[in-house]
Amino acid sequence: MARRAQAVVIGESAASPEQLRKAEAVGALVGRLGMTLITGGCGGVMEAASRGAAGAGATTIGIVPSSALDEANAWCSVVIPTGLGHARNAVTALAGDVVIVVGGAAGTLSEIALAWIHGRPILTLGGSGGWADAVAQHPPDARRTSNITRCADLEALEAAIRRVCRERNLRLG
Repeated sequence: MARRAQAVVIGESAASPEQLRKAEAVGALVGRLGMTLITGGCGGVMEAASRGAAGAGATTIGIVPSSALDEANAWCSVVIPTGLGHARNAVTALAGDVVIVVGGAAGTLSEIALAWIHGRPILTLGGSGGWADAVAQHPPDARRTSNITRCADLEALEAAIRRVCRERNLRLG
């Protein structure tokens, strides 16, 4: 039996209202597809995506930087306290079968780089700003260990998620 797919959603903690709206819609999509949602567990894009996924009935996992279980946002059904600070970005970036980028600042860039190096498919939500738009046009380097797919909207994002899951023999729903 195929393993259930896991999606990591990354983006900045100080997100704009538009980025928050988009992140919540991405989380809801992940939930409707029956995937497990993983984030860095804190605020901003992470909280909005978790709220959307939880509302759609998904398991939501927060991988938080401190050792405190209560650091996670209220929408995380599972909390993994790392005590690693920003180094927890390595755990977050590698925890999913696909990494979805909504906006993003420096922490997001580190997660993108780690996902790229370790061959995780990276899907960016076009028009969400930050690194989501920048990295879709300028990959981190020439090594091509991963694919970056710019998704113009939620429909394109869903199609890309379904493609990755088919290619990797992962179960949705």
